[in-house]
Amino acid sequence: MTLENEVRLAQCSAAIGYSFIDADLLYQALVHRSWQAENDEALSNERLEFLGDAVLGWAVADIAFHRLADLPEGKLSDLRISVVNMHALADIAREIGIGEFILLGKGEDAAGGRDKSSILADALEALIGAVYLDGGPENAFALVERLLTGSIETAIPNLEMLDSKTRLQEICTRLNLGAPVYNTDGIGPDHERIFTAYAIVSGKELGSGVGRTKKAAEQVAARIACESLADNA
Repeated sequence: MTLENEVRLAQCSAAIGYSFIDADLLYQALVHRSWQAENDEALSNERLEFLGDAVLGWAVADIAFHRLADLPEGKLSDLRISVVNMHALADIAREIGIGEFILLGKGEDAAGGRDKSSILADALEALIGAVYLDGGPENAFALVERLLTGSIETAIPNLEMLDSKTRLQEICTRLNLGAPVYNTDGIGPDHERIFTAYAIVSGKELGSGVGRTKKAAEQVAARIACESLADNA
């Protein structure tokens, strides 16, 4: 391993607040597939990302379950979705400077890969997976708790506002359905305007909703679309 990479690993370890026993796990967590292709690496960070995603979901579910003892399952799911998604994880990665440590191919680096939300979120999940393998569940849980408790506490007062549109976006991303589209119409005078929204996924209308604001109507339509996708899963 080059001196440059040794420094990179040391700085990354300090940034996340965990000292690795097996530095190779930390190195692998930072290897993007573009670097793998250009440098004949055996593995990228994708397997660690897969593991880290599962560990992250477990840890956040555990934190939310014990932090909000009386919250129903649906709201617990809303809370988890609001803090465990690509954009939220990428923001955390930016805050601790993960982008500068990722090993990227020259083309991806030149294209601004160090600030791409997908790459940052994947790297953060890979790091969580690496900590799980290196230090076990307790250390992985502690890392997630340290990184995401602030986001969870920020989300709790806004639980009633956690939107179904975010949930629908996440479901569509997971199922490779493309981004949902909303067609919204309003009728009536401004002070009594009523909006009707339609949630369109892959060209199909999956939900409709009515509300006194465009946002409220779209939220209802998105919630129904989520239910429709769940029923047909």
